[in-house]
Amino acid sequence: MEFVLYEVKGQVGIITISREKALNALNSTVLEELDKTLDGVDLNEIRCLILTGAGEKSFVAGADIGEMSTLTKAEGEAFGKKGNDVFRKLETFPIPVIAAVNGFALGGGCEISMSCDIRICSENAVFGQPEVGLGITPGFGGTQRLARLVGPGMAKQMIYTARNIKADEALRIGLVNAVYPQGELMAAAEKMAAGIAKNAPIAVRNCKKAINDGLEADMDDAIVIEEKLFGDCFETEDQKYGMAFFLDKNKEKVKEPFKNA
Repeated sequence: MEFVLYEVKGQVGIITISREKALNALNSTVLEELDKTLDGVDLNEIRCLILTGAGEKSFVAGADIGEMSTLTKAEGEAFGKKGNDVFRKLETFPIPVIAAVNGFALGGGCEISMSCDIRICSENAVFGQPEVGLGITPGFGGTQRLARLVGPGMAKQMIYTARNIKADEALRIGLVNAVYPQGELMAAAEKMAAGIAKNAPIAVRNCKKAINDGLEADMDDAIVIEEKLFGDCFETEDQKYGMAFFLDKNKEKVKEPFKNA
């Protein structure tokens, strides 16, 4: 891999987009390497992923404008599909993904962060969808995920004006969950990921699927989705052990980690 680094810390995988000279901008190669990296994650061992960018200045500054500038209509649509396919894989990945946004998250950078389950950022983070200033629309899911996350009105304001927002504003509108000093961001992400990894892996995966699938259904259908995934947890070792430990009034056994899914 030239631009995507993958590191394992216990049951947490850390993916770093490392194209620092270009502020970690997404070109076709980065997207292809990210796709292959996701395919290579060992889901028997890894229970949570962290996605971040190399350096202290940029998470992902956007899609590569140099690559996009000469595209035809058909090529533009194909490039949008390439990004959307990878981002959708990230969004529907079986285990949770935390975006540790360490600087600029513009255009495709904002869009890839929104494909993650949870976003936390550093104090110097900047979010935005500047595409209309370049004569295009957001093409990697920005028109869809931003409205779902912060509401249509705020999403339209951000997209139509092409104005960037800082970390405190991103927190206020619910685009991120928390803001940290730059030097504390990755430690906070790793602590959160480790906390997720401690919990029953089958249950965590089913929760992610229930939330994601339910958001795309009406409430009557969404409840059925939850019921099936709830029922799917029963008779698993995780459920038997977790409930037995809870019901053991003497707590004679030290609680052991849940087994891998």
